[in-house]
Amino acid sequence: MTQIEEVGLEKFKHLVSERALTGETMLLNMGPQHPSTHGVLRLLLELDGEIVVNCIPDIGYLHTGIEKNMEAKTYQKAEVMTDRLDYMNTMGNNLAYVIAVEKLVDLDVPVRAQGLRVILTELQRIASHLVWLGTSGLDLAAMSMFLYCFREREQILDIFELVSGQRMMTTYFRPGGVWRDVPVEFEKAVRDFIKIFPKRIDEYEALLTKNPLFLDRMLGLGILDSATALSYGVTGPTLRASGVDWDLRKVRPYCGYEQYDFNVPVLTEGDTYARYLVRIQELRESLKIVEQALNKLPLGPVRSDNRKFVPPPRSEIGVSMESLIHHFKLWTEGFPAPKASIYSAVESPRGELALMLEGDGGPKPLRVHLRTPSFDNLGVLPQIVKGHLVADLVAILASIDIVLGDIDR
Repeated sequence: MTQIEEVGLEKFKHLVSERALTGETMLLNMGPQHPSTHGVLRLLLELDGEIVVNCIPDIGYLHTGIEKNMEAKTYQKAEVMTDRLDYMNTMGNNLAYVIAVEKLVDLDVPVRAQGLRVILTELQRIASHLVWLGTSGLDLAAMSMFLYCFREREQILDIFELVSGQRMMTTYFRPGGVWRDVPVEFEKAVRDFIKIFPKRIDEYEALLTKNPLFLDRMLGLGILDSATALSYGVTGPTLRASGVDWDLRKVRPYCGYEQYDFNVPVLTEGDTYARYLVRIQELRESLKIVEQALNKLPLGPVRSDNRKFVPPPRSEIGVSMESLIHHFKLWTEGFPAPKASIYSAVESPRGELALMLEGDGGPKPLRVHLRTPSFDNLGVLPQIVKGHLVADLVAILASIDIVLGDIDR
């Protein structure tokens, strides 16, 4: 009896080498309960000693049926599911969804709301990259990085709590604008962060960028060329570290991104270290966008005045029976969307986050399908880890920056 048969892995026979069938190489599970798989991911490894011969990602341990759950809810109530999609990018997930709804029903968004969306989405990108940087450092024994990065992330989560009442599952963006205007303390909180954060990035780089131990673990490992990246549908920093200049904020602007001056970091090396450098540079670029958006933020309404889709202001509900009835009907029955389908995409911290939304004339979406970047980015892992050590696999997997909620949905 072969090792394949012993462990009941007949379905994987075509994914391993002939040596695995004779027992010459070893099959080993890494995960799904493993701190360096960045979630409940199982990697079936075929090893020759400590050298990775094949790597087979096995997903589905976190399956939540988010898309089907969204189809069972009205358009307003379905949004809460998007927070739980990629839980490191809750604001960005909200944004992808509300833009899709607005496109489907042709709903306008006030300029102030667009500015707030940009500020909070870029702060979310920074927070996501900080989690990536801290956990990646932890994977490579740089424990202090984890503590420092989470220190700055706490400051961003405090801002989210200030505007939405929640630190992570915010559901702050709404079709037609945002839930409510930001409090007066918002600008000072953001400017305080803008003031301290550049020096903190300098500290991260002083600890890591030229650290010889860090370089030994990163340089020349997990090289992903541009052709392979494109053939697998890789997007985000992982793609840009392989020399492809593709960022939806530049090539297909939304929320007024065309009015902001920022660069898209692109490197050609395609290795684990290049992916690190791209994200470090993106921290600085996102900070530039936040500052510009804050300086340009106009006064005015933060929600559309189209009462077909947006409830009346709370101040009206206590004095107008018509407004009270309208509010009640919107939240109990929802609003109808036309019988049509749309595709909308935004640039998440991990890449292209897209949503296909189809209406049938009723208050619930007929079909919701998400194109999440982590799913496609993980697909390239088997191609870039072959021939490396298991210890290198930890660094390579971390450099892709996957979130399992983004993959299993």
